[in-house]
Amino acid sequence: MRFSKVFNLKDLRPPSTIARAWGKRSLEKGCRQIAPLFLALLLTACSSNPLESLNPFKSKEDEGKRGTIGFVIGFFGGVVTDEPRATLVGRDILSSGGTAADAAVAVSIALSVTLPSSASLGGGGVCVVHDSKSNTTETLDFRSGVPKNISATAILPNAVPGLIRGMAVLYSKYGRLVWANLVSPAETLARFGNQVSRAFARDLKQIPPALLADLQIRKIFSLGKGGRLIQEGDFLKQLDLSSVLGRLRARGAGDFYTGFLGRQLVAAVARAGGSLTLDDLRAFAPRWRPTLKIPYIQNTKFHFPGSPGPSGVLAAQIIGMMAENGDWEDSSPVEREHLMAEVIAIAHAGRNRWLRNDGSLAVDPTGLVSEDSLENLISGIKPERHVSFGNSKAPPGGNPVSSTGTGFVIVDREGSAVACSLTLNNLFGAGKVAQGMGILLGALPGPLGRGPDSLAAMLLINNVHNIFYLGLASSGGAVAPSVLAGVATRTLMGRKEETLEMALAAKRLYNSGNPDLTYYEQGMDTSIIDDLSKRGHRLSPVPTLGKVNGVFCSTGVPSEKDLSCSMRPDPRGFGLAAGAE
Repeated sequence: MRFSKVFNLKDLRPPSTIARAWGKRSLEKGCRQIAPLFLALLLTACSSNPLESLNPFKSKEDEGKRGTIGFVIGFFGGVVTDEPRATLVGRDILSSGGTAADAAVAVSIALSVTLPSSASLGGGGVCVVHDSKSNTTETLDFRSGVPKNISATAILPNAVPGLIRGMAVLYSKYGRLVWANLVSPAETLARFGNQVSRAFARDLKQIPPALLADLQIRKIFSLGKGGRLIQEGDFLKQLDLSSVLGRLRARGAGDFYTGFLGRQLVAAVARAGGSLTLDDLRAFAPRWRPTLKIPYIQNTKFHFPGSPGPSGVLAAQIIGMMAENGDWEDSSPVEREHLMAEVIAIAHAGRNRWLRNDGSLAVDPTGLVSEDSLENLISGIKPERHVSFGNSKAPPGGNPVSSTGTGFVIVDREGSAVACSLTLNNLFGAGKVAQGMGILLGALPGPLGRGPDSLAAMLLINNVHNIFYLGLASSGGAVAPSVLAGVATRTLMGRKEETLEMALAAKRLYNSGNPDLTYYEQGMDTSIIDDLSKRGHRLSPVPTLGKVNGVFCSTGVPSEKDLSCSMRPDPRGFGLAAGAE
């Protein structure tokens, strides 16, 4: 039984004195006070067939036209990505009656054409997936792997591609449309060309000179033989890649790992100086994993990736500490930024206790985000001064200014949602192209935001009543988990008038714990900078800190009426949001 309209999170969020998410006495008291309200809502809002009652246009839709743009009448959901053309592909899939999973497949493959610097058939990633039909929320881990035996002749070792098999697994479990319909848009863009977006043009400006010396790179990304590098607005065709996508459309994902495309890829990687075998491809297997959960309010929980790697734990710890502290709403602007910097620093500095050198976790991650663990983490925070939480043994946080990866969020009209973070483990991956296939090869996972520490995504779901509220996905290297948590905090735990748009626009902070240095975005209010300095922070300005894309529906999806959704790309990038708000 579904709850057609649970509540508006902004209206019924408890005040800061009872906003502790972990069941303390103050929260218990607050819950008792508002329990009658929820009981009344529950009794009046349930229906025997809620999906039909929430969609008054369903009877007007011709099921025979599912898969055709415009099939859905009324609200169809929304898509937010870093690249406008990929957003429009996802919008069309939702409009055609596809699920959020269908749209995620189409968007991921489209990004390999329109934003190949950050997403490619040669890369991988992680998604947090909520399915409204089964009311399940889980992690799909398809991070690119490491070849079993890296060839001694490999000039620049590459990763084992994970994206296509990951998307095939997502589609097989939660897809609704025909597979060919999800691959065709990307194939069309590659075959007939598309204009280079501002988002991709910015990445092209950062391409290292060594990559431009590669003949295959220049063949794809320059105009004519020996011509200049393509720029914003130029028309880009990728015929080799379109052939690969055409075979994927017709033959399915298996061909890429065990069939003709797999053999072609192995040979192409060898010619490019990389290392890959058919056994590597055959052995690659995406994994469904539980999510890491942080309670918010009234059966509503944050879900973070439960995959091996630090990003899910770090984002969950930061959000958990902010909820546990409960002081954000009533704090002044300078107090807020100090608290945010301290929480980020203590989360990152503590990694040496649970993170192995290879980026895997040494302990069960659920224990790292428990109430006791979070209380212990925040116990040393001083509101009046900075405390150095760094440790010489802690893994370095890396350069906070990075363009690594891309993230997107999708929600459909039924409340299913997908938040994904994709990466090549480096801008333009390994800097090599599979000759004759047009596929940029992913780099081997590594530190400094070049691996699982940059894969940050999150969903806020009421799993009791099967309602979606918030989805965020971030990119930008090692800062990705902390900037995602910062946007979630500002959106949900601030004052009622604070919006997702304001949260995305707010200047950001980052402290890796080691070194104990607080980075801040240029343009931050000078009074905040001065106050942080007086509290003992060592400060360093940077142009930007990561990118976060988000969808926030304060009334929840699905909603019987008065649907309120805000869909926004990060203003630091050049992405696009498309959907009904």
